[in-house]
Amino acid sequence: MSQSGGDSSAVAALLTDGVVQVCGTNDGSFAAIKANGSVVTWGIDAHGGDSSAVAALLTEGVVQVCGNNCAFAAIKANSSVVTWGRADDGGDSSAVAALLTEGVVQVCGNNGAFAAIKANGSLVTWGKVNFGGNFQAVTALLTDGVVQVCGNTNAFAAIKANGSVVTWGRAGDGGDSSAVAALLTEGVVQVCGNNGVFAAIKANGSVVTWGKADNGGNSSAVAALLTEGVIQVC
Repeated sequence: MSQSGGDSSAVAALLTDGVVQVCGTNDGSFAAIKANGSVVTWGIDAHGGDSSAVAALLTEGVVQVCGNNCAFAAIKANSSVVTWGRADDGGDSSAVAALLTEGVVQVCGNNGAFAAIKANGSLVTWGKVNFGGNFQAVTALLTDGVVQVCGNTNAFAAIKANGSVVTWGRAGDGGDSSAVAALLTEGVVQVCGNNGVFAAIKANGSVVTWGKADNGGNSSAVAALLTEGVIQVC
């Protein structure tokens, strides 16, 4: 559908050269970073295709753009973050704006929220509360030491410097990892998410899964093959 980003004719003149990255939302918009650090957007206006409200902040200095379902978050060279798109999906980050003015090193999105890691290892989240936009239940665990964050559809998982994993968001979609908590206290080196499930690789090459059982959260059928030797999960 042209309104979902298939028709970029309105910005075609801006896309003829210099594009270094393109990122999409799940629901109909694109954002392109150019070599000069500016951003060009198109697609469904309300889902991030229209970035006019923050246009002055996107003319230069953008180094990374992340999309979720209907919003975008851009990291600038000064480590600040600019957001736009559907407000309740994270397009409005005003509630945490003071925490996003500097020091951000990574942004990750899921269906309705964003999570940002800061240089001091703390985490900032915004967007739909039940999708992980609020991590109040695990706040004490995310004030320092976070080195990676991964989103699936409706939850987040963060790896800490000690190899432990902290999860939050919709419980049944992986936000609740209590069933495998004993396996996530140390040694985790990578986490990957899909539609409601997380899979974690440990330093010993084993894999731990949790979330919706029928989407891969229950890996018992192949458990004997996941005890060692795994080097990547996608």
